Amino acid sequence: MSVHSQSNFLWGSHSPLSTLAGAGLIIMSSARLAHAIFSSGAIIWTFVLTSLIFFSAQRIMPKNGKFIVLLFLSSFVCSLYLFFVSLLNPLLVTGAWFFIVLIPPCCIGSFLNTGLESRDIIQMCRHFVKEALALAMLCIAFSFIREPLGLYSLSVPGGVWGIYEVFSVAENNSGYFPAQILSVSSGALIILGFVAAIFRHFQKELYNDGDRS
Repeated sequence: MSVHSQSNFLWGSHSPLSTLAGAGLIIMSSARLAHAIFSSGAIIWTFVLTSLIFFSAQRIMPKNGKFIVLLFLSSFVCSLYLFFVSLLNPLLVTGAWFFIVLIPPCCIGSFLNTGLESRDIIQMCRHFVKEALALAMLCIAFSFIREPLGLYSLSVPGGVWGIYEVFSVAENNSGYFPAQILSVSSGALIILGFVAAIFRHFQKELYNDGDRS
């Protein structure tokens, strides 16, 4: 089995698409594109700053209790993101903060799977940047499917009410009912199941190719 296939940030053994550690975050944040963009910014902000601070301060970290330090650090960094965004768009934060709290556990799970000890800070930070981008792109990709097909609209952060709809086709919740299931959690689970199956298939093919080589 090739080392590259194990460490690949899309379908590697520690990637969000393999472990599905961020499944709850993906389902909750992808109902609207505006929430997905907001969550993607929080994911990248939290993963990047947490990894940069944590691995830069390895020398002064206690030998025991690194998990507690990582928990407080990721939560603090994520709280800073919520604070800064609330200064620009408080209504968006009010309507979306409850699934942003899932980001620190995702960040911690990624750190624990990869390992808390590292000699190469740059390489580890690059790894977590790639994981953050993969998870963020997945949230946005899901929202491009769920909101137009389920709610017949497309939204971005902004506006008086925190979310600005670029377009809205259906009125009074009218539309094709089977497609509207995509706007609720069950529809997101269906899409997530198909995506997981596809990536598992390609992951298996990649591992088989690595074994042959």
